[in-house]
Amino acid sequence: MTQKTPGQLRDDAAEALREPGRRRIELLAALEAVDVELRPLVREARRMEVPIRRITELTAVAPNTVRAWAKPDAPEAG
Repeated sequence: MTQKTPGQLRDDAAEALREPGRRRIELLAALEAVDVELRPLVREARRMEVPIRRITELTAVAPNTVRAWAKPDAPEAG
């Protein structure tokens, strides 16, 4: 049985990251797309005085993010 070199162990560790990393990148892109859809809806919900707590319950968006998105000068997307 041969032992692996430190370089081979490093390569194995990096390779193990590849698939979960790819999935995470895809999920983050999907999350950003959902956020683009949610931003104007959150802004409108706050304008209609839906409580921040209720918005966070329905969306899992953090309260500080709800506040930021609800600001009139907040960008719609990006």
